[in-house]
Amino acid sequence: MESTILRIEQFSAFFGVTGVLKDIKLSIPDKRITAIMGPSGCGKTTLIRCINRMHELNPDATVSGRILLDGEDIYATDPIIVRRQIGMVFQKPNPFPMMSIYNNVIAGYNLNGIRLVQNEKDRVVEESLRKAALWDEVKGALHRRGTFLSGGQQQRLCIARALAMKPEVLLLDEPTSALDPRATSHIEELLVQLKDTVTIILVTHNMAQAARVSDYTAFLYLGELIEFGPSERMFTAPKEKRTEEYLTGKFG
Repeated sequence: MESTILRIEQFSAFFGVTGVLKDIKLSIPDKRITAIMGPSGCGKTTLIRCINRMHELNPDATVSGRILLDGEDIYATDPIIVRRQIGMVFQKPNPFPMMSIYNNVIAGYNLNGIRLVQNEKDRVVEESLRKAALWDEVKGALHRRGTFLSGGQQQRLCIARALAMKPEVLLLDEPTSALDPRATSHIEELLVQLKDTVTIILVTHNMAQAARVSDYTAFLYLGELIEFGPSERMFTAPKEKRTEEYLTGKFG
């Protein structure tokens, strides 16, 4: 039996009076890749924004239910601490444009007012870039701006920046949708390597990608969790008719 790191219990999310997520119940296994799939507008991005408390940055946003990380309710925890424990990488690579590669990696420490001595900074930067499979490509250019990198390298820099804070969970929102096939393949290989050290939740509209890299898949439709299970079973023998219809392209 897999151990659970994140437990979502009867969780709903709203914008004003509009329900975006309805009564989600989901257990995310530790040190595995869980893909969240579903058609546009089904609530995938809202769900992961709720998992690291970004949803509430919208003034109309409200939630009900609980999300537990290691048994602790994240909505009873300081959101700044939650965002250290649960890192996020967005759809488009977004290195801080005025910062060097080096300063991008340690930006989380500076933003959180965590002071590191120089050799500790150097260690965090090298370790994080190595984890993101980027060190060998940039070690001679650490003080150049991150924006000079290719799109795929920029996305790996954003992954390094998230990993630098040593999160327990890494959320990725369609991280390869703006990348070419080669860069996409790099990121997918990286995610498979990273799951040894961090739990990964991957939002993707790309069914082939979910089938390639994920251990578990959740299928959302119109804000509801329709089905969740091991990816191999979900893609070969889904239990729910709507899952089967989505996977065979009848809607989406």
